[in-house]
Amino acid sequence: MYYFVDQIKSSAKGMKQVKNLVGTALFVAIDVVLGSFGKIVVIPKTLEINFSSLALAGCAMTYGPVMAGIAGVICDTLKWLLNPTGPYMPLFALNEFLTGFIYGLFFYKKTLSIKRVMVARLSIVLLINMTLTPLWLSMLYGDAFIVYFTARIVKNIVMYPIDVFLLYSVLKAVKRIIPNSAN
Repeated sequence: MYYFVDQIKSSAKGMKQVKNLVGTALFVAIDVVLGSFGKIVVIPKTLEINFSSLALAGCAMTYGPVMAGIAGVICDTLKWLLNPTGPYMPLFALNEFLTGFIYGLFFYKKTLSIKRVMVARLSIVLLINMTLTPLWLSMLYGDAFIVYFTARIVKNIVMYPIDVFLLYSVLKAVKRIIPNSAN
C-alpha cells in the first residue's frame, strides 16, 4: 500500500517539471489523434473501438498515475470538442482519469511483463468498459444498464487479447524510446 502512495506522490511532484508537462502533452496529442480519427464505430453513440488508451498507458508508464489521470481528462475533453458524438458527459472524463490512473499504478516505475499488462487491461475492462461506461450511457440515454452491458461483452472478449498484445508492444516501444519510463 505504501508503494502506491509513493507512486502517487512521485507522479504529483512531476507536475512541476517542464519536461514532464511537455512529454505528457505529446502523449495527449497522440491520444487525441488516435481517439478522434482512429476509431471504428460499431454502433453509433454506443459502441466503438479505438486505440487511444495506448497513448494514455504510455503516459502512465512514463509520468505516473497523477499525470496520466489528468492527461486522460484533458484527452476526453479535447476529443469531444473535436468530434462530439452526443451530449457532453463529464463522467466519461472520470473514466479517462481512472484509466490513466490505473495504468499508472500498474506500470509507473515497475518492470513491464505480459502478466502485468494482462491484469492491468483486465482491470480496465471490468471497471471501466463493463461497469462505468454502461452506467453512464444508461444515465445519458435512459435505456437499461443491461442493454449497454450486453453490447460490450462480445466486444471486450474479442478485443482483450488484441488490446493486451498492442498494449504490451506499445509499452515496450515506449520503454526503448524513453529509457527512464520504467525500471
